[in-house]
Amino acid sequence: MVSLYDLVITSHQGMCRLSSVVDTLDSRILRLFTAEPKVGVLEASRRLGVARGTVQARLDRLAASGVIRSMAPSLDPAAMGYRVTAFATLEIRQGGRGPVADHLARIPEVIEVHTITGPGDLLCRIVARDNDDLQRVIDDLVSDDDVVRTSTLIALSTVVSPRVMPLVAAASGESGTDPLADRGGPVG
Repeated sequence: MVSLYDLVITSHQGMCRLSSVVDTLDSRILRLFTAEPKVGVLEASRRLGVARGTVQARLDRLAASGVIRSMAPSLDPAAMGYRVTAFATLEIRQGGRGPVADHLARIPEVIEVHTITGPGDLLCRIVARDNDDLQRVIDDLVSDDDVVRTSTLIALSTVVSPRVMPLVAAASGESGTDPLADRGGPVG
């Protein structure tokens, strides 16, 4: 018997696996906790009109499946004094990805790194206190012998902040959800 949650069979490199789909209640729970991270499970259950145990079980399942990666607060580097955001594309020597990744992980101002296609190998999002500090960070980036070349772009402003709530709405099949209303509007 299939559980309450829809299961989808997907194929990945010849292997079948089951993955849960975010349903409407999951979406409502996620929107509520995103908008109001301090709301307790009991209060969430009251607002959503479901049992406390249901909310807790859904949160536990979403965390276990990796949908919820963290309950940690969302931090703003600019508010901590890192007002400059830049993106650096790194070209690295063949076979150097592991050592370069280790090198980049040791630099606190490297916020994230992605392997990419196109005219580079890695894309790094970095922050700095000002342009002089950015030069120091870039110098640190390229100090690894496996980094062949770098190109850096400075972000002037953020037009769309990192967000996932529109994906939650799409995954749950909700229609008519305003993708711009991703800042904690009414839940329900």
